[in-house]
Amino acid sequence: MKKLKSYNECRDGVLLVDKPAGCTSHDIVHAIRRKFQLKKVGHGGTLDPNATGLLVLLLGKGTKLSDQVMGGDKTYTGVIRLGVVTSSQDCDGEVLEENPWEHVTREQVEAGMKALTGDLFQTPPMVSAVKVGGVPLYKLARKGEEIERKQRFVHVYRFVVTSWQPPLLSFEVITTKGTYVRTLAHDMGAALGCGASLDALRRTHSGSFELQNAMPFEDALSLTLAQLNQRVLPYEQFAVRA
Repeated sequence: MKKLKSYNECRDGVLLVDKPAGCTSHDIVHAIRRKFQLKKVGHGGTLDPNATGLLVLLLGKGTKLSDQVMGGDKTYTGVIRLGVVTSSQDCDGEVLEENPWEHVTREQVEAGMKALTGDLFQTPPMVSAVKVGGVPLYKLARKGEEIERKQRFVHVYRFVVTSWQPPLLSFEVITTKGTYVRTLAHDMGAALGCGASLDALRRTHSGSFELQNAMPFEDALSLTLAQLNQRVLPYEQFAVRA
């Protein structure tokens, strides 16, 4: 096999990848770094392992854009399951409660979503990468510990039902950075009295970047370095705003 060219011949900038379910954002970063022998690869905001969609990778000098990219608003589509409460607030967690949901109407759900639109203080879930005293919360959660978490201020621009097939409902949400969509699902379910959890999540926009311009992760791994460079949005295109 022909040896890959050096890092210095890789274009600095942004690579848009469509992340599959079942891997972490760090897994994607590591695979791209290893395949193309790159020294600097980062990302502009993580997705949970089972979430899919737009992952903004930052290559070379592009890593300087991290704060700028992470600070952008995000758009997601997904599926919420009524009547189920889990330890992680999504389908990956241990089921804690299973409650009747048949009495819940679409109008009640839409009202619950409207109540979670606008300025909010949100408590991060225990199963998250938020650090307290230098320790990620998910590590404490694995030990069965639950501690007080500092609330974070977020803004939800839009949270609406796009398809109604109870106990499953599809939705779209547009939020500021740092919003836990699974917590929105959990809090809505709690307000309805039946509980709810996140069944699926897909990011479609991150700031000005769109999923339609991203390439599947497996396709990215099949590229040569020259082909990769053709897909990288140049750093200079964004540096003036960094």
